[in-house]
Amino acid sequence: MSARIITIAQQKGGAGKTTLAAQLAVTLANGGNRVAVMDIDPQASLSGWHNLRSQSKFELAPIALSDVSGWRVSTELDRLKRGHDFIIIDTPPHAETEAKNAIRAANVVLIPIQPSPMDLWATKPTLDMAKSEKVPSLVVLNRVPPRGKVLDAMRKAVDENSLPVAQAGLGNRTAFAASLMDGRGVVESAARSPAAEEIRILASEINRFLNKAEK
Repeated sequence: MSARIITIAQQKGGAGKTTLAAQLAVTLANGGNRVAVMDIDPQASLSGWHNLRSQSKFELAPIALSDVSGWRVSTELDRLKRGHDFIIIDTPPHAETEAKNAIRAANVVLIPIQPSPMDLWATKPTLDMAKSEKVPSLVVLNRVPPRGKVLDAMRKAVDENSLPVAQAGLGNRTAFAASLMDGRGVVESAARSPAAEEIRILASEINRFLNKAEK
């Protein structure tokens, strides 16, 4: 079976795209999958994390990195598909050509949003882009506080706008950022933590979503 491509996209910067890409890649890799990440964001944060991982003193699940850009992306994806189960693409926070191409190539587009009106408003261009390319999408609530008026208002707005939202979300937990500091994921650095459980549940939901979409 050809690799499944998961493109992580969001118009607004700072929504947690790279964190989601790295944590999801590690979780899938530790589940026995062959995983590659592709960093087409000029900020190259995912590449920086991967560089730390390659130098780690820990024995970690292998994750391949590709940081090609421009016209080479399509050719590189074809190459990666032959040797991997999942390819996760971290895109620029703008509606650039590369982001559009990454969405076009995807099996699913994940759109992380924080519980704020700005993040919610910023989802529409990405959702519209995915829809125009006939690629299914899922909004992923990120850095979610355990409770509060902002969270309640956010969930109400999501329901009112009929957004395709993943049931699983990621809490506002320091464990996610802490694990990235040494090139790991939270399932490796704090395997029994609530953060690790959250990303495992999200990865399982994405797998089920892809299985359903392929039928």
